[in-house]
Amino acid sequence: MTGSQGKNVVILGATGAVGTEVLRELAVTPEIAKVTVLTRRALTAVQSDKFAEHIVDPLDPETYQHLLAGHEVAICTLGVGAVSSVSKEEFLRIDRDAVIAFGEAVRAAGCAHFQLLSSVGVSAESRMFYLRSKGELENALSEMEFKRLSLFHPSNILTPQNRYGLGQAIVLAVWPRLTPILSGPLRKFRGVRVETLGRAIARNSAVAGSGTEVLEWDDFQSLTIG
Repeated sequence: MTGSQGKNVVILGATGAVGTEVLRELAVTPEIAKVTVLTRRALTAVQSDKFAEHIVDPLDPETYQHLLAGHEVAICTLGVGAVSSVSKEEFLRIDRDAVIAFGEAVRAAGCAHFQLLSSVGVSAESRMFYLRSKGELENALSEMEFKRLSLFHPSNILTPQNRYGLGQAIVLAVWPRLTPILSGPLRKFRGVRVETLGRAIARNSAVAGSGTEVLEWDDFQSLTIG
């Protein structure tokens, strides 16, 4: 399926902070030939001749499933930014159920590699609602038996601007100072710059691999060296 000019990628959730940085890197990655962007609103932050943009309903696969054939890689960065701003039911509808539906659709279309923006500490057995729902999502994707499943597990994502109020303001001010303290097995809890995370997801699209891989802080750094 890979063309002579590189891989074809489809992405859902491209207008968020991480998705924007993924697109920015995909645009300049030589191994990527085409990017099909499935979005609820038009792109403004980044443009490229590689991009084929389609306005769809991310919650309704029927609006985009006809666009999925011929892609080797699927990326999903869809999610609720401010979790406390929506009900649990709405969160599950967007962060879990819509992503599962996307996974099923791209798998049916023949996509071999699925990449998910998830979170450190996820587990379907967690007592924390957020981590439990993400764990349920990862389990569902694993059952789809992609040739390769890449699960990105960042801790706090550090953006240039405060997007979600006081809680994020505190994280942006304090978390970078914890980096020297978070060592050994705690390194995975280090904050990651949104540019680094987006670049890592994009670059991982271009490297070989198989099976299920969980990528954490050190992996993000390794993927973005050079």
